[in-house]
Amino acid sequence: MGKKIGIGLLGLGTVGAGVANIIQNPNGRNPLVAEIELVRVAVRDINRPRAASISSSLLTQNPLEVVDDPSVDVVVEVMGGIEPARTLIKRAIAAGKSVVTANKAVIARHGEEISAAANAAGVYVLIEAAVGGGIPIIEPLKQSLGGNKINKVSGIINGTTNFILSRITKEGASYSDVLKEAQKLGYAESDPAADVEGFDAADKIAILSGLAFGGPINRESIPVQGISGLNNLDVDYAKKLGYGVKLLAVAERLEKQNIDLKSIPLAVWVQPTLVPEDHPLAGVNGVNNAILVEGDPIGKVMFYGPGAGAGPTASAVVADILNIAGIRTIETTTNHLDPLLAANRWRNCHVVEPSDIIQKHYLRLRTEDSPGVIGRIGSVFGSNGVSIQSIVQFDSNEAGAEIVVITHEVKKGQITSSLNSIKTLAGVKGLSAEMVCI
Repeated sequence: MGKKIGIGLLGLGTVGAGVANIIQNPNGRNPLVAEIELVRVAVRDINRPRAASISSSLLTQNPLEVVDDPSVDVVVEVMGGIEPARTLIKRAIAAGKSVVTANKAVIARHGEEISAAANAAGVYVLIEAAVGGGIPIIEPLKQSLGGNKINKVSGIINGTTNFILSRITKEGASYSDVLKEAQKLGYAESDPAADVEGFDAADKIAILSGLAFGGPINRESIPVQGISGLNNLDVDYAKKLGYGVKLLAVAERLEKQNIDLKSIPLAVWVQPTLVPEDHPLAGVNGVNNAILVEGDPIGKVMFYGPGAGAGPTASAVVADILNIAGIRTIETTTNHLDPLLAANRWRNCHVVEPSDIIQKHYLRLRTEDSPGVIGRIGSVFGSNGVSIQSIVQFDSNEAGAEIVVITHEVKKGQITSSLNSIKTLAGVKGLSAEMVCI
């Protein structure tokens, strides 16, 4: 092959160290691993123990020295955060270098400008590690499933929340206790908001939506609800009704016909969700992730595996590096990109208003334990065009009762109108919980 492909690494945290370890130990791996070479590494602190595994001649505390180094052919960004990562990625592209990144926050918000810059410069920006850790999902959506009309992508794409919900469901543990354990085990950050409030999952489903449906969406338009406000009581009630509770991220095409629309409407959301016990996603527990893709003609396929951690994420990063290394062995001209690997967008998409999203809903209402309350609640739903799948009374006592309602599929706006009226009914004390069902 000749000269090895020089790799510049931005960040030597958990993932960065995993990437370096693979590159420096090629024995037994794909022969292409031996054709790449770590030539420059940017770290925050050269004196940290992790940096000791890298030759001091490769280390720098200035990331610009990595990006600007002429011996660096591919820049690998695993430092995280939006800035300076975005600026460094753009600078690498402008210098004619391909980029591999695990940074979902940057790609979810600035993916279009980065993609456009890469296409103009004739280089690649590959992002397999940004979603699902070691699960191969990005390249399958771009390549293997490219002949399908994708109708829906749904999944468990945050390992921290799935670990917490799995423990609550199996053991009845409290949210706060399990969160502390997740932090102790390294599954959750000291500030867990990105995970438990659903922001991380929203970044990832924004990326998957663009790939699955062929057009970028506005990350900020995705309605997001995390698990921090979830009550163990609702997990118990869900179990009694034949459901588990998962934090799902969903993107679904709303137009069902093969019609030519200027902008494809998508329902995209992140929310705690009741999942039937026999559903493929119901058995995904612990820190594992799973992504279910529904398309025509393939039907349903599920991608399952570890969603985070040094090994899985580093595996995805190196897979992208090898993709670039393989392409470079056969390309002889610049500005000649593999269209599937580059994944150009080909149409416009938009996220519909939350009120227009069609879902099944789980609602828990606090009421007085008196005759006629359930009937009045049912009448309000009926007057708003909401069909009820089940309505069950739990924990009736002198203090009142818990009424749990599961609806058939209906627009969120109809649920909102119904609840506004139900809250004013005699005997209804308030809404205690609201989730969705699949």
